[in-house]
Amino acid sequence: MQTDWKKSLPADFADDSRVWVYQSSRPFSEKEQKEIEEQLHQFYTQWQSHGTPVKGWAGLLFNRFVIMMADETATGVSGCSTDSSVRIIKSMERQYSVNFFDRMSITFLVKDKPEMLPFAQVQYAIDKGYINAGTLLFNNIVTTKKELEDKWLVPVTESWLAQRVSLPA
Repeated sequence: MQTDWKKSLPADFADDSRVWVYQSSRPFSEKEQKEIEEQLHQFYTQWQSHGTPVKGWAGLLFNRFVIMMADETATGVSGCSTDSSVRIIKSMERQYSVNFFDRMSITFLVKDKPEMLPFAQVQYAIDKGYINAGTLLFNNIVTTKKELEDKWLVPVTESWLAQRVSLPA
């Protein structure tokens, strides 16, 4: 499961393709997943930057993360085209009553399932052994396809979180 998600990514996109990761405040039902995938497909097949088609892709991974990707080798993504991608995310937030912009919650891969914790509870979860130094963290600050593939799922010790928590020796 830990690497299967990579097969969902477009193989023909450049390593430096821009990536945006939106983490949902809850997992989606099967019906919602299908609807979201369809909405994302509709969006990226019509995504444009100043009238020029953007080589884009978007998908729902781990039933919780909307990933958007733009290969800028042919067409750069302008502020307006980035705004249009944010608009569809905001629309999905309203439609499904979720939050995609909560930066104070962190998601870990626990027993092959994404588990979200408020930042304030992370130290408690470490102290109780629910997560540990080797637990995989979804590092949603990745910005390129290469980073997404190599650094999106990283052990806590290799993440930005390691500096902010106390891990047992």
